[in-house]
Order: sequence, then structure tokens, then C-alpha cells
Amino acid sequence: MRQTRVASGCPGYGPLRRWFKENGSVAVGALVAVALMLPGVPAQADPLRLLAFGDSLTAGYNLPQDAAFPVQLEAALRDRGHDVTVLNAGVSGDTTAGGRSRLDWVLAETPDAVIVALGANDGLRGLDLAQTRENLTAIVRRFKSQEVQVLVAGMLAPPNLGREYGEAFNAVFPEVAERTGVLFYPFFLEGVAADPALNQADGMHPTAEGVAVMVENILPSVEELLRKADPCGCSSD
Repeated sequence: MRQTRVASGCPGYGPLRRWFKENGSVAVGALVAVALMLPGVPAQADPLRLLAFGDSLTAGYNLPQDAAFPVQLEAALRDRGHDVTVLNAGVSGDTTAGGRSRLDWVLAETPDAVIVALGANDGLRGLDLAQTRENLTAIVRRFKSQEVQVLVAGMLAPPNLGREYGEAFNAVFPEVAERTGVLFYPFFLEGVAADPALNQADGMHPTAEGVAVMVENILPSVEELLRKADPCGCSSD
């Protein structure tokens, strides 16, 4: 695993950007950047910080801590040579409104990128989809305003909600991603939903094996997200 980064075209990218966000001094930030770009000046390489921002599917409901989605995702990314820390910002039962209300808290973690995986509970409760759309849009725009790269993970409505509501629900996620210009992954539970072998007894929450399938399927999209967060590849070995 890489310990230090020798100054190049993008030295100390993650740490410098987070310092600049917190301090907001253009003049001092520019001076630091120039100093770091001088030949032969080493810079410590911090891992990229990837936030998994969601509900029980992210939090790891009824699973051992090491089987939760963020933990399995971090392990898979590191196996593929990415120097990244995946932060678990999942709250069981959370809706898009709940996620929107805790943005200040999650932004305090200074993420470089985020997977927004909220909305499943809005659908299960049959909430007003105009409000769901507004909440998701506000969440994505808030992250973007802080220069955090975003991947929206979509959901599909269960069939018991009815065709009309289900179609409207399914359309929310790609619409938000397109409107805000961020990456989109169509279905967070791809390959897992409705498979008894990969779900707990409630039929809604994945087992550890189900989470592994989720991670495998979303991995290419997450790697694209990391490339956007770190375009010079400083976080890859």
C-alpha cells in the first residue's frame, strides 16, 4: 500500500482540497498548492473519503459490523488498488427528508465523494413523490456545492404499491441524477431483490452474501465516481 506521494501534477490532492474547504483562504491555499508542486517535495497521501449515505441497506441492518455495505465496499475497492475509506452514514428507517435534515452532520466528515442511497423508505410508506424528488435534488445539490462528487443509487418500487405509483417512483432517481448532472446507478439492490437466498427473513434486507452481490454489481460505478473525485489517480496504487 502506498505510504507517501511524490509531488507531481496533482500532489496531496485529497488533503489539500479538504484543507481548502475548511479554511476558505484563496491566497493561502494557492501558496500551499504551489509549495506542494515544487519538484522533490513529498506529500502525505490521505485516502479518499467515500460516504455511503443511506438507510438500513447502507447501515447494515441485522448484520455483523464487518458485513455491512460500507465495510464490504471498502474491502473490494482496496483489493482493486484504491486507497479509500468508506464512511457509513446509513440510518435505519431514514427517508429522503431525514437524510436532508442531517446533511450538516455528514458534511462534517469532509467526504470527497458520496453514494446517495436514499428513497426506499419513501416508497414503502407511499410518501408524496414530489417531496421525495425535491429532497433528493436538494441533497445532491448540497453535496455538489461542497465539491463532493455524487453517485445516485436508484431504487425500484415493490409491486404492491400499484403500477401508477411504482412507475412514478422508479422515475424519480434517474430524473434527479439527470437534472443535477451526477452519476446514476439504476438499482441499489440489483441481483439481490426478491431472491430468498440473498435476503433475510423479512425479504427486504440483504444477508451478508446479498451485500457482497450488491458490492460486486455497483463496483464499476463506484470506481467511475472515484475517478471523478480524484481525476489524476492519486488514490490508486
